[in-house]
Amino acid sequence: MNAVNSPETTTETTIAIDGMHCASCVRRVEKAIASVQGVTSASVNLATEKASVQFAEKPDLGAVIAAIEQAGYAPRLESRELDIDGMHCASCVRRVETALSGVPGVRTAAVNLATERATVTATDGVDETALIAAVEGAGFHLRQPAAQASAASPQPDRRAQETDRLTRLTLISLLLTLPVFILEMGSHLIPAMHGWVMTVLGMQTSWLLQCALTGLVLLGPGLMFFRHGVPNLIKLHPDMNSLVALGASAAYGYSLVATFAPGWMPAGTVNVYYEAAAVIVTLVLLGRTLESRAKGRTSDAIKRLVRLAPKTARVIRDGKRLDIDIAKVVVGDILDIRPGDKIPVDGVVTEGQSFVDESMLTGEPAPVEKTKTATLTGGTINGNGALTMRATKVGSDMLLSQIVRMVETAQGAKLPIQSMVDRVTGWFVPAVIAAALLTFAAWLLLGPEPALSYALVNAVAVLIVACPCAMGLATPTSIMVGTGRAAELGVLFRKGDALQNLRDVTLVALDKTGTLTEGRPELTDLVTAEGFSRSDILSYAASLEARSEHPIAKAILAAAEAEQVTLQPVDGFKAEPGMGVSGEVAGRKVVIGADRALVRHGMDLSTFAEEAAQLAQQAKTPLYLAIDGKPAALLAVADPIKPTTPAAIRALHDLGLKVAMISGDNKRTADAIAARLGIDTVIAEVLPGGKVDALANLRRTNNKIAFVGDGINDAPALSAADVGIAVGTGSDIAIESADVVLMSGDLAGVARAIAVSKAVIGNIGQNLFWAFAYNVLLIPLAAGLLYPVNGTLLSPIFAAGAMGLSSVFVLSNALRLRRLRPA
Repeated sequence: MNAVNSPETTTETTIAIDGMHCASCVRRVEKAIASVQGVTSASVNLATEKASVQFAEKPDLGAVIAAIEQAGYAPRLESRELDIDGMHCASCVRRVETALSGVPGVRTAAVNLATERATVTATDGVDETALIAAVEGAGFHLRQPAAQASAASPQPDRRAQETDRLTRLTLISLLLTLPVFILEMGSHLIPAMHGWVMTVLGMQTSWLLQCALTGLVLLGPGLMFFRHGVPNLIKLHPDMNSLVALGASAAYGYSLVATFAPGWMPAGTVNVYYEAAAVIVTLVLLGRTLESRAKGRTSDAIKRLVRLAPKTARVIRDGKRLDIDIAKVVVGDILDIRPGDKIPVDGVVTEGQSFVDESMLTGEPAPVEKTKTATLTGGTINGNGALTMRATKVGSDMLLSQIVRMVETAQGAKLPIQSMVDRVTGWFVPAVIAAALLTFAAWLLLGPEPALSYALVNAVAVLIVACPCAMGLATPTSIMVGTGRAAELGVLFRKGDALQNLRDVTLVALDKTGTLTEGRPELTDLVTAEGFSRSDILSYAASLEARSEHPIAKAILAAAEAEQVTLQPVDGFKAEPGMGVSGEVAGRKVVIGADRALVRHGMDLSTFAEEAAQLAQQAKTPLYLAIDGKPAALLAVADPIKPTTPAAIRALHDLGLKVAMISGDNKRTADAIAARLGIDTVIAEVLPGGKVDALANLRRTNNKIAFVGDGINDAPALSAADVGIAVGTGSDIAIESADVVLMSGDLAGVARAIAVSKAVIGNIGQNLFWAFAYNVLLIPLAAGLLYPVNGTLLSPIFAAGAMGLSSVFVLSNALRLRRLRPA
C-alpha cells in the first residue's frame, strides 16, 4: 500500500457496499481497494457496510468500484438529478460536468443543456452540499434536485417563466438600443440625418447620449453577461457569456476613450462603437429568447402527457359519489366513470362495458373494448358506456407517471456521438479568445489606417460570431423532441443510447410466442393411440397441466373445460422448462412435452411421425403424451399469429433489415411459421435459457442485433442484445430489462422505433454539421480573411445576429421531428 500523504494532498470518500457477511469479507474488500493505484488507505466497517477510502491527490473512484465488484461485492450507488441555472453553451456543460466529477464519491456526471439538468451517479455517502458547492464553484446555480414529474401533480412551467423574463429584457434592451442605432448608423447612411445630428445635437452631444443609453443597456439587460462571464474569465474558464462580455465591453471601452479622452488615441482612430456594443447585447438576448421559446416547445410531449391526467375523480364511498382531488384517490377506491370521462387512475373494471380510447398510450387510434376485469390506464378516455372501476395504482405508480419518467430519462441521456462534441468544446472558447487576440494583433500590425479601429472591430466580430451554443444544443434538443414524438407513437425509449444503437441494427431477432403471435395457444388436434379415448387423454393431460402456468397448459385446460372432462388427482408433479411436465395421474405415470422430452425418456414416437409432420407443416406445435412409458397421444397446439405481424415483417424488410425468429417449437413448425411470414432466419427448439446463446450465434454474421420479446424468460436476451425491445403488453421484468418499450404490443412499433432512431440521428448530424460549419466559415470571415480579396468585413452587429440565428436554426431543425410520421 502507498504511504499516506499529507492531509493537503489526500481525499477521502465513503462507499456503501452490499454483500459483506463476515470478517473475511472485510479483509477481502480492504485488500481489493488497497490494490488500486493512488489509494493510501482503506478501512471497512462491517456493521455500517461502508468503506472509508483515502486517495493520494485525484481520486479514481471508478477503479475502486471495479475492484470491489471484481472481489464479488456490490458498491451501492445512487442516481441524482440536479436542475442547474446559468448554462448557455457547450463549454458550460463541460465545466459543470468537470466540477461535479471532481466531488469525492461521484462516479459519473452527465449534463444536458436542453433540459438544463445534470444526472449524477455517486456513492450514497455523497453529501448534497458538496454537489451544490461544486456547481456554484463553477459559476452556476443549483436550483434544487429535479422533482420527478407525476401525472397527478405537474410541475410549474419554469421554461415559460424564463422565456417571459428574457422577453422583457430583450424589449427593454431594444428600446434603449434603437436611439443609439438610429443616431450612429442613421448618420452614416442618411445624409439628412447626419446633417441634423451635426447641426442640432452636435457630435459630442450625440456621443454622450449614445454613451448613456448604451451604459443602461450593458448595466441593465446586459448585466447577466457580465455577472456570469467575468467571473468565469477570471477563473480561466471562459464561456459564451465571457465572449459577449469581452466583445461588448471592448467596443464600449474603446468608445469611452474616444468620447472622453480622444487625445490618448492615434490620429484618425477617434471613432465610437456604442451601437455595436448595444446591438450585440440586444441581438444576443433576442437569440436567447427565441432559443428559450424553442426549448420550451421541445418538451411539449412531456407537457401533453402530464396534461392527460384529470384533476379530479368521482369516487364511490359509503354509497355516495364524491368528486375529489386526484391526489386523494387511494388504492382500492371504487370510481364511477361516465361516458366521455378521462380515466383518472390505473385500475380494473368491476362493472359495465365500454370502448376506451388508448391512443395516448399506444399510438393506435382504434378504441379498445373494456368489460369486467379488463385493465384501465389513467389518462385514457372512456367512450359512450358507463364503467365502475377499482383503483390499483395511483400517483407516481400510475403507468402514465412511469411513461413521463421514462421519457424524461431518455431525454436527459447523452449519446455516444456527444463525446466528440464534448472534446471539441473543451478547448473551443479559449481558442476563440486566442483567435480574437491574434486577429487584433494582425490588423494592428498589418492593417490599413486607422489600424486600431479595424483591429478592434474585427476582434470583437470574432468574439461575438463564435457560437458554442449551437454545438451544445445540437444533440440534446433532437433527443428531446425525438423521444417525445416516439412516446406519442407508442414507442418509449427507456435508455437514450438506444436511439443511436437502434439506427445501426442490421438484424431484428423476434421471440415467437406473444411477439409474433397472440400468446394465447389453442388446442387444435388430438390423435390418440389404440386403446385410448379422447376424453381419457384430455383428462390425463388437463389434470397434469392444471399445475402448470405455461400458456400451452391453459390451452389444454380450456379444451378440457369445454368438453366437461373430469380432472383427477396428481402426485409428484414436475416441470422441466422447455421440455414438458410429468407426474402421477390416478396412479399412472404421465409425461407431456415436446418430442425431445419423450425421446430423452427413451420412447419411440414413430407411431405419430406422419401426423406430426403434417401438423408441423400447418404451423402447429405437436406435443406428445405418454402413459407408463408408452406414447398414448399426439396433441397439436396453435398460437394464432397477430393480424399486424405480416405487415410489421414487411416494414422491417423495407428498412433493409434481416429478420430472425427464435422459437422453442420443433424445426418443422418453426420453419412453417417463418415461411408464412417471410422470416429470413429461424433458430428453433431453443430452451428458455438458450436465447442468449442464440443471439450470440446470430451476432457472428451481423453487426448489431435488436431482440424483441415479451416474457419473463426473455429478460436475459433483452439485456444481452445490442438493443432490447419489449412488447409493452408483456411482463414487467421484460420491460425493465429492455432499452425500448412498445406500448401497443404491436410489432409494427419496431419499425416505428427504428424509423424514429434514424430520423433523430440524422437530425443530430444535420445540427452538428451546421454548428461546426457555421464556425468554420464565419470565424475566418469575421477575422477579415476576405478583406484582401474583395474588401469584405463582418460587422460585429451582423456577427451577433448570426450567432443568435445559429442556435435558433438548430432548435428549429430539431422541432421538425415533432411532425415525424413513420410508415
